[in-house]
Amino acid sequence: MTPVVALDHVTKRYGRVVALHDLSISVDAGEAVALLGPNGAGKTTAISLMLGLRRPSSGTVRLFGRPPTDLHARTRCGVMLQEAGVPELQTVREIVELFATYYPHRLPTRSVLRMAGLEEQAGTRQDRLSGGQLQRLFFALAMIGDPEVLFLDEPTVGMDVEGRRAFIATIRERLRAGTTVMLTTHYLEEADQLADRVVVIDHGVLVADGSPAEIKSRVAGKRVTLRFARGVDPALFAHSPVTGLHVEGPVATMLSARPADVLRHVLAARQDVVDVDVGGADLEDAFVHLTARPRADD
Repeated sequence: MTPVVALDHVTKRYGRVVALHDLSISVDAGEAVALLGPNGAGKTTAISLMLGLRRPSSGTVRLFGRPPTDLHARTRCGVMLQEAGVPELQTVREIVELFATYYPHRLPTRSVLRMAGLEEQAGTRQDRLSGGQLQRLFFALAMIGDPEVLFLDEPTVGMDVEGRRAFIATIRERLRAGTTVMLTTHYLEEADQLADRVVVIDHGVLVADGSPAEIKSRVAGKRVTLRFARGVDPALFAHSPVTGLHVEGPVATMLSARPADVLRHVLAARQDVVDVDVGGADLEDAFVHLTARPRADD
């Protein structure tokens, strides 16, 4: 079966800067893949190559087995980028109907507005939308062509909690219907909820590729959260078997392969602990572990 998206040993240079180095990614039909990485890792460059917005310095990129600039391949895609140019003085409905003319197969405007949660804003001009409503408009424009693959670049930025939950529910419906999803996001909980696979890149290089569970299993130990009766000094954990320590007011979170020893140490120091939570490492822990960069003075 031909992959929906394929990067084969792709390198992209901007002058002396190597944005991507020998990167290979293949996405099959119906998969939901989260492409993660710190700022400057090369995510936006990778997506741009997949969409034919940029060309690789070396290697090959294919979209439905064709060059990503191929019109037939591009009309099978829905794209939601962080920034998009849309007419400011037209209404939501007018903009969606305009974009519908770009595609050979279109969903009904009313269905797309309902899907994006924009029914009440259908007659509102674009320049009067809130940030979250504008994001939902971009999603409607990505959906109007009934795409086989959705590219979602930081799709829920600016959305409130309710809007984000509704968006995730809609994407899940599309996945059940067989749509392929390529997602970049800084909300790692979102990636954990939606993705079948997580691909992590750093400094333009692939560092991990697997299911969310497989990625999380790369972190040794447990996530430990301790809540104290009052603020706690981070020095309390100086000689404890912990990593990734974060202290904020009376709450300390950390990773440890020996959480029982950590708790014994804290209690021996006569600290007033009011709550303890021990669980498996989450995707954020794994992400930080995989992309940890040495300090400049290391």
